Amino acid sequence: MPEQRGGTSSGSQGTGTTTAASSAAHTHLEGQIDALLSGRNSDPFAILGPQPVETATGRRWVIRFYNPNAASAKVTVVGVPGAIEAKKLRAEGLFEAALPETYKDRPDPANYRIRFASDNGHTWETYDTYAFPYLLSEFDLYLMGEGRHYDTYTKLGAHQEVVAGVRGVNFAVWAPSARRVSVVGDFNHWDGRANPMRSRGSSGVWELFLPELNEGAVYKFEIIGPRGEMLPLKADPYAFRTELRPQTGSVVASLDNHKWNDGQWIAERQKKNWFESPLTIYEVHLGAWRRVPEDGNRWLTYRELADQMIPYVKDLGFTHI
Repeated sequence: MPEQRGGTSSGSQGTGTTTAASSAAHTHLEGQIDALLSGRNSDPFAILGPQPVETATGRRWVIRFYNPNAASAKVTVVGVPGAIEAKKLRAEGLFEAALPETYKDRPDPANYRIRFASDNGHTWETYDTYAFPYLLSEFDLYLMGEGRHYDTYTKLGAHQEVVAGVRGVNFAVWAPSARRVSVVGDFNHWDGRANPMRSRGSSGVWELFLPELNEGAVYKFEIIGPRGEMLPLKADPYAFRTELRPQTGSVVASLDNHKWNDGQWIAERQKKNWFESPLTIYEVHLGAWRRVPEDGNRWLTYRELADQMIPYVKDLGFTHI
């Protein structure tokens, strides 16, 4: 209903109400920022990225972003001349840039970039992680909750995707008791404050798309537990690739470029009656089965294992490893 403006008394009351509402909104925002900076905010998208705000002249868009390594920042927007200087809301690295009042629609993720500068003059430019939508559908989450999502490996883990025309990596992990989950790696100096993930509600899944991240990036998940305790960094249980011991990081990898060379075996497999064939399984820990003493007692490579273990197991009469 339109506001009634019948006289001085009514106008004063309206101003007081507006002021009180603005004050309450400011207090709420400050509380959310405090939670974000202390690792207690499970929905960073509620305050980061493009956000509509009410001002004395009407509604406008602001862009908030957080980078603890930046001293200053600017935002460049397609169609807006020059760069918009961002205001530093918190010394920890929380910034806000106000778009022109003529910018009425929510800015597209690919239509603006953030230009950071450090105290020593180093500059770098990125897309805004918190402008991009989530990718897992409610149906995906429903099937996971029922234990009937038979292609979970295509959803959880790290997957290269193109979102809004920008290539990057979508991360998803199941951590139902966590207060906060962040993606950490060399790309954000292993700082869990930089890229907190979005909680997908009661599903227990956390998700985040990192634009412009490439294959080969090493990552882990930083988790704050249910009692507020910081847990040891966790490798990705759905990772397609990991670092070689003694390193334990997960590695962004794509399976699209792998060339399979088992066409003949696949063709022969169709001719065999597996249900009436004998089955004897040789169970083994590959690292403990055999070492190379003359080379630092190292483990065998997969290629060496194939050359040595398969004849050994077949000679013993086993059919499977």
